[in-house]
This record gives sequence, structure tokens and C-alpha cells, in this order.
Amino acid sequence: MYLQDAGIGTSIDSFYEYLLKAYLLFGDEEYLFIFQEAYAAAMHYLYNDPWYVEVNMDSAAIVWPLFNSLQAFWPGLQVLAGDIDPAIRTHAAFFSVWKRYGFTPEGFNLATLTVQHGQKSYPLRPELIESTYWLYKATRDPRYLDVGRDMVVSLQYGARCPCGYCHIVDVEFHKKEDHMESFFLAETVKYLWLLFDLASGPDNLVENGPYKYIFSTEGHLLPATPQISLIHEHCSYLGAYCKGGGIEQESRKSDISIHPQENNTSVISGSWVHSSYPSDSSFLESTTTSGLMKGLCPGLTHGQKYGISYLDATRTAQEDRSMQQRENVADSHSLLVVSQQSADNSLSKNKNNDHDRNVQESSE
Repeated sequence: MYLQDAGIGTSIDSFYEYLLKAYLLFGDEEYLFIFQEAYAAAMHYLYNDPWYVEVNMDSAAIVWPLFNSLQAFWPGLQVLAGDIDPAIRTHAAFFSVWKRYGFTPEGFNLATLTVQHGQKSYPLRPELIESTYWLYKATRDPRYLDVGRDMVVSLQYGARCPCGYCHIVDVEFHKKEDHMESFFLAETVKYLWLLFDLASGPDNLVENGPYKYIFSTEGHLLPATPQISLIHEHCSYLGAYCKGGGIEQESRKSDISIHPQENNTSVISGSWVHSSYPSDSSFLESTTTSGLMKGLCPGLTHGQKYGISYLDATRTAQEDRSMQQRENVADSHSLLVVSQQSADNSLSKNKNNDHDRNVQESSE
């Protein structure tokens, strides 16, 4: 039987996650366009602040008023997209379920506010812990350290077994089963460690490595290196607005790298939260007709694009200064979704500046 339910959790979560992460990793705008369309639809049809429901794909009628545990990745994804406010509210709602039972069941019925029949287990899933890590990374709010502490307490006193940590068969009675999924070590424990390590002053590869890193859906680290990015991508997509041409591409050795440099986006462990996005979810509306994409200009190197410096050991101090000037210019061209009105204002302002400059030159 063909299911026509639409949601953000079971059977679809990785679709949303990899659309945005594929864009961040490879730089192909097509992934971003698809993500914008899918995200806008999810926020319009599935979001019942602060929860998410499952609806019929044709009629948008609610089919399941249900929180399922795989939805808990969503606030973390919103952090990567820069939509922080709804992420904070949704995370708080999801964590309220954890606080109630000590764990999150596979299903929690939002109509009856009880554990869904047949979905009472907690198989040591990492999704809510992952979102806690991302939100702390974005906000530095100590409440997320308290959340992490409560999760550690639950795991230690509710799931600890002689040889590891046990699958919780029933979150209401904390009944255990002698079974531990591999993702507990690959993700659950990893995100807890990253959360507390970040709070204590991070000194690890993820936070201070030579590259920015993208986490796969299974918690594997994927470095944003030039070898796996679309280096030759440029502003050729429909509606692109490229500003500041003339930046010359310079060949640099890519085998030596130093700490990533900050630009006008907030770096979040290999992903980039655009600080200039508005706090509501409307910023991710489709830009095909109503917006304009301010893209990366032809000639930007991968290092300029992602804030990574590739140093040539034989470069002189003068070349260092020259490269820094070019990178400062490049920093102003980070990808940004802007409204048509703001883009028109920007274009108008540039034209006015060019006109003033021409008048001044003529008077001289």
C-alpha cells in the first residue's frame, strides 16, 4: 500500500538533512533550492508551533498528531539553516517529553499527551542530544548544558548495563533489553562529549581543525576540502546577483591549511549559520520568483568561499598582505538569501555610489 503521509521524522528525515548538507559540502545551488522549497512546505503544512505533525500529501489534512523520536533532529537542522527561534521552541517541547519519562519514546501522541501504543521504546537514539549540541553551539545558553546533564543522568541511571547501555523497551517503566545499537557510540555519546567539551573550552578536531566539518546523518565527519567541493561553481544560476567582480583567482597549494577565518557568517562545526537571516521561518521561502540569490562571484577560490587559508611556504610578506585584502573582499560575498526589495535597494545604492564617483572624477 502506498503511503501518502508527509512529515519530518520517520522515513524522510535524512532527505531534509542531506539537502542542506549537500549544499554546504559541495556548493551546488540546486540542493539549496530544493531544500528551500521543502523547508517552506514543512513549516507551512506540518508546523503546529512548537510541534510537527504528519499530514496527507494531497489534502494537507492531519493524519498523525504524533511526535516521533526521529523528529528530534529538526531543531539541529534549523540551526544549520539559521532559523533559530522555532528551533528553540521545538527543542523545548521535545525535551519536555524526555523530562516526563526520562527518555523520549518512539511515539508520543499529541492529542492524548500519552505514549503512543506500540511505540514505547527508546533505543538510545541521538537526535535530541544532537539538537541540544547544535543549539548550545549557536546560542551558548547554559540551559542546554543542563539539558545535556539531565540526559547523562537518565542514561547512567536508567540505561546502564554491565557491558554497556541497554535499549529501553518501555520508557514508562524503564524496562531494559540486552541490546545496544551502534549509533549509541557513533552519535549519542559523541554529541554529548562535544557538548560538554565545547563548554569547557574546545581543543579538538571538530572545533579547531584545519577544515570546517559536516556531520553525516550517522555522525561521521566530512571535511569541506577543495577535493570534494565544486570548485568551479559560479554565479550562473537563474536570478543570480554577483557583486564585486574582478577578484582574481589565484592558484594556491591546498595541502597546508591553518585555522578558518571568521567572516560574516557564524561557523558551526563545519556548517554556516547566516547571522543576517531573520529569526522567523519566512526567510527560507522560495527565491525563484519572490527573491534574489546573492551568490559567490566567479573567481572566488574554495579557500575564500569557506574561510580556509592555504599557505604557500615561500610566499612573501607583501603577498600575504595582498592575499588578505582579497580575502577581506571575498568575505563580503558569503551566500545570503535576500528579499527582492532589499536586493533592489542594494542595486540602487550601488548605482548611486557609482554615479557619485563618476561625478567626482568628472569634476577633477
